[in-house]
Amino acid sequence: MSERELRIVNADATPEEIAAVVAVIASLGGATTPPKQPRSTWAAHSRKVRPTLRRGPGAWRASGLPR
Repeated sequence: MSERELRIVNADATPEEIAAVVAVIASLGGATTPPKQPRSTWAAHSRKVRPTLRRGPGAWRASGLPR
């Protein structure tokens, strides 16, 4: 018997009862993939990219200032 096969053993089952059983089984869900966790900014690729260094007078001072 495969995982997606459903057998009705009781011959006296009404169509409404069968529909109720199928609805309950369908509502349980299946093997769904969990939602992806948001990536931390610590792990972001953009943190690894170094900004372009400025040239010219005062560049050494500007390199230590926030942008």
